[in-house]
Amino acid sequence: MAKEEKKAQVENKADKKITYPLGKINFILMGICLLLIIIGFWLMTGDANMGETFNKNLFESSRVTTGPIIAFLGFVLMAFAIIYRKKDNNNQEEKE
Repeated sequence: MAKEEKKAQVENKADKKITYPLGKINFILMGICLLLIIIGFWLMTGDANMGETFNKNLFESSRVTTGPIIAFLGFVLMAFAIIYRKKDNNNQEEKE
């Protein structure tokens, strides 16, 4: 009798579909966001002010505004990429 119960449990486990909290699309979106963050930080890099000469490139628009905006968008969209869940039309039809 114990063997039959174990077989039933094994069969039930085999019938269940394994679902993960994050899908393939989530990882793709997170990769894109990570790329945006890296590009934003790369745009913020540059030469420092050396010695007594003033470096005018210190206040370029790409370093001061564009880079931080792109990096910030990457961080905000990363939260969206983690939370995003694909709509499942099959489950909606079964519920109705």
